[in-house]
Amino acid sequence: MNSKKILKKQADTIRFLSADMVQKANSGHPGAPMGLADIVTVLSYHLRHNPTNPKWLNRDRLVFSGGHASALIYSFLHLSGYDIAIEDLKNFRQLGSKTPGHPEYGEVVGVEVTTGPLGQGVANAVGFATAAKYASNILNTDKTKVIDHKVYCLCGDGDLEEGISYEACSFAGHLGLDNLVLIYDSNNITIEGSASLAFSEDIKNRFEAQGWKVSKINGHDFDEIEEVLMHSKEQTKPYLIIADTVIAKGACKLEGSHEAHGAPLGVEELKNAKMKAEFDCDKSFFIPDDVKDEFFKAKTAGEKAEKEWIEKLETSLTADQKEILNKLLKPDFNSIKWPKFEPKSEIATRDSNGKIINEIAKALIGFLGGSADLAPSNKSELSGMGSFPTGRNIHFGIREHAMAAICNAISLYGLFLPYSATFFIFSDYLKPSARLAALMRLKTFFIWTHDSIGVGEDGPTHQPIEQLTQFRAMPNFYVWHPADANENVEAWKKALNTNAPSAFVLSRQKLTVFEDTGDFGDASCGGYLLKKTQNAKITFIASGSEVALCLKAAHRLKDDGIEANIVSVPCFDLFIEQSKEYIEKVIDKNTKVLAVEASSGDVWWRYADNVVCMNSFGASAPSEKLFEKFGFSVENVVKEAKELLGCAYGV
Repeated sequence: MNSKKILKKQADTIRFLSADMVQKANSGHPGAPMGLADIVTVLSYHLRHNPTNPKWLNRDRLVFSGGHASALIYSFLHLSGYDIAIEDLKNFRQLGSKTPGHPEYGEVVGVEVTTGPLGQGVANAVGFATAAKYASNILNTDKTKVIDHKVYCLCGDGDLEEGISYEACSFAGHLGLDNLVLIYDSNNITIEGSASLAFSEDIKNRFEAQGWKVSKINGHDFDEIEEVLMHSKEQTKPYLIIADTVIAKGACKLEGSHEAHGAPLGVEELKNAKMKAEFDCDKSFFIPDDVKDEFFKAKTAGEKAEKEWIEKLETSLTADQKEILNKLLKPDFNSIKWPKFEPKSEIATRDSNGKIINEIAKALIGFLGGSADLAPSNKSELSGMGSFPTGRNIHFGIREHAMAAICNAISLYGLFLPYSATFFIFSDYLKPSARLAALMRLKTFFIWTHDSIGVGEDGPTHQPIEQLTQFRAMPNFYVWHPADANENVEAWKKALNTNAPSAFVLSRQKLTVFEDTGDFGDASCGGYLLKKTQNAKITFIASGSEVALCLKAAHRLKDDGIEANIVSVPCFDLFIEQSKEYIEKVIDKNTKVLAVEASSGDVWWRYADNVVCMNSFGASAPSEKLFEKFGFSVENVVKEAKELLGCAYGV
């Protein structure tokens, strides 16, 4: 490690670059970046990464869970040689800039994952460590280590107050993820004041009880930081470093104050802070030449490290290692032997989904995942493929929110296609992570079974009502609600080729497999004309089990001389992306349109003249009784159709 003089100069450069960014934008969070500058400076000497190639597979991952400290992230990335110019720092938090208010994956080079909602980054770091652990187990040999990097995560008081971090850290401790280092910025400050107003846990004992190794340091002492980072490389458990820090370290009046959390320091305070540090106080965004040279060594070191790694792979990998790595990097979707389901057979879509994902897993060695303790009910177990960390079934325990965030990071890792599973009603527990998956356009897969009031006797606590509508409203998120097993197959075919998250909302009850594939369009367009008749007067539109209900209602109407079209929309999100011409061929605008949905049906008013849907919570009873009570019977759907058509048919 360098002399303390240059280390301080490096840290002060990060401090004041960050503070300058916030001051120029008149918006942002200077306190955490200034408090963490000493730690990030020393960490920069330990971090193995290549700014020239931010996607190098065996790089160390660095996650900033406190995404509000984005000025720190951008300062570090700029100084390290990533493609973030000084002008980008000056454009902090401005429209179209490469330096948005919170770090965004895909928008900012070098940012590993989008963070901001507190606790997410902690769970993402656990996900990266999970992916790395499995990758090392299947790729490494005693002679050649393909994967041997670390995952570092910086977090704060707020992160550790969030429930998702407890879930994730419990999971990490249980698995003994020794490749994970969590650095806790313990500045004892929240927006409202001292953290002690609402937070008084013994963090050391909490993490040790969860199976972690814990050390405590002064987060401004370069020697202590160096020693603990060296120590972290020798751990056999996940490692928590509790770093006592001072928010806005180096400021004058605002050092240690909660007022420095989310507002610019002010021109005078910032100038005085620079004078106090003997830093150039007459310039903004100033970087001393020796500091620039020191940080820039990361680029040279990273290029060298990656080159040596590539050479090792070329000369030392076995044939088996090469084959596995190639299959992980280039999954062949055409190799999947999709199951075929016989027309008129009956199978719940949760069961058909279980068969589908097992066929996917046989073909794609990077396809893995698990359930929040519901695999037997979700039908989400990969048969004969073992349990993590050596197998592909991950037992997440009852940790829905962490499960989803962990899978987001597994997807980002670069080798795997992860899925997670739970009951549809418990998607509420993981929605923030699902939203971030959509924001990042991750190829993650959510399996959500027990899709409606068909859950039955478990009652309204377990019967989803508003969830379909809420997830359909989310941009870049594709909700599949297949009406039969073969639609389920088509859903997966499309999802695997979509650069966005997909959710599969599946039935517990058995559904009859359709006899044909429809009269116009197909499921890959999100919606299609399943049944077309001459002189149709009404069009039924539905998804899931309600499509079969509409088919039965149409048959009953035919007996009364009323012809009906049937439209199945397994993915509403995809359907509305189709051309106007396609949609008008599917939904005949010369007919009345009746939508049927055994949950909230708000989205259907976009196309329907009336909607038969749930307008209340469900109840506890056998499913057939519930469908009848809430109007999802052939008799009621026929009645609603005739009322919509009106007196032309004598009703």
